[in-house]
Amino acid sequence: MKPGYLESTARAESTAPYIEAHNTDACRPISELLSMVGDKWTMQVVKHLGNGTMRFNELRRTIEGISQKMLTTTLRNLERDGFVTRTVYPTIPPRVEYQLTDLGCELLIPIRALSEWVSENRYRIEEARARFDHKHG
Repeated sequence: MKPGYLESTARAESTAPYIEAHNTDACRPISELLSMVGDKWTMQVVKHLGNGTMRFNELRRTIEGISQKMLTTTLRNLERDGFVTRTVYPTIPPRVEYQLTDLGCELLIPIRALSEWVSENRYRIEEARARFDHKHG
């Protein structure tokens, strides 16, 4: 055994709970945000709003398969987190428009990059899955 091994091991073990708690605390907001941002509806709403201001029904028609309830929830969460602004115009019936904030526009950068990466590498992933399924099927 190396000299000082037991002492360094004891020090590492005594700080492990702090490091674990610190990493967990630091990762929590990242995990929460990635979970929300990585949601398929959130990504689609942000991508479509990246083209400009849209009304609710316009978004709903554009995003295939999204329900009214899910779109409402997604927009509300995006608004709460500062990615989207909701503007109500006092007309009859009221006109409501959604647009990305500066923060939402910044979020477009990684979303577009991830979308491009998936498009470029989808076939490689499908091939890897097929090989895996064949081997383990």
